[in-house]
Amino acid sequence: MTRQPQPAPNDGALVINKPKGKTSHDVVDAVRHLAGFRQIGHLGTLDPLATGVLVLLLGRATRLVQFYAGRRKRYEAGF
Repeated sequence: MTRQPQPAPNDGALVINKPKGKTSHDVVDAVRHLAGFRQIGHLGTLDPLATGVLVLLLGRATRLVQFYAGRRKRYEAGF
């Protein structure tokens, strides 16, 4: 009996290194269109001039936003 390949799940988290000059919404919109995900949320907005980790939640995992909403952000800068 051969096993048929299963489709990749559409629920989970995706960690993005957000580039400078893009808004969090820009990143969500790009992932939505490139990967075909309908339901996407993020765990906190990064300022457009900031780079760094932007965690996206996909599908049913978007329900986890309630546990992370309102948490503090921390920025590090170098001179």
